[in-house]
Amino acid sequence: MKSIIRVVAAAAILFSVLGFGPTRPDVPDALKAPAGEDVVLSGHATGVQIYFCQANTERMPAWVLKAPEADLSDAAGKVMIHHLAGPAWKDVDGSEVTGKLVAKQDAPKPGAIPWLLLSAATHTGVGALSRVTTIQRIHTEGGMPPQVTDCNPAKNGVESRSPYSADYYFYAPIQK
Repeated sequence: MKSIIRVVAAAAILFSVLGFGPTRPDVPDALKAPAGEDVVLSGHATGVQIYFCQANTERMPAWVLKAPEADLSDAAGKVMIHHLAGPAWKDVDGSEVTGKLVAKQDAPKPGAIPWLLLSAATHTGVGALSRVTTIQRIHTEGGMPPQVTDCNPAKNGVESRSPYSADYYFYAPIQK
């Protein structure tokens, strides 16, 4: 089964290199992937952003992001990647990439978490995510923390799960 997944991942990368893969989405300049990189994988995420209530640096209660928990599906609706704390993305083939924030911009939709541009910080395993160098999160809906007034000293440590969806694009250097 793993060899079939690797063949499919390799074919997807080859199609992308030949110009048959996903195209770059239209995003603000600050969120554009570097020149010399192409989209090698994209997926639609549905899940939650997990927050917890705790005192911030001013000792005021605030909602703090703990982790995302989402599944990314391909165009046919098949789950291919799990998104988790790190932030990290783990493909069904076992490959994993963690990201580091490069830029963010408020989402155009009210009540949606920001759009992000991340660079790959670490890789684990061999597979679809092993060459990824840049990640975008766009087209977000939901995912914002609860109202600040819902976090008070009596709720210190309480978790809240905010449903969200987004599109993720994964880039790798163009292979010639």
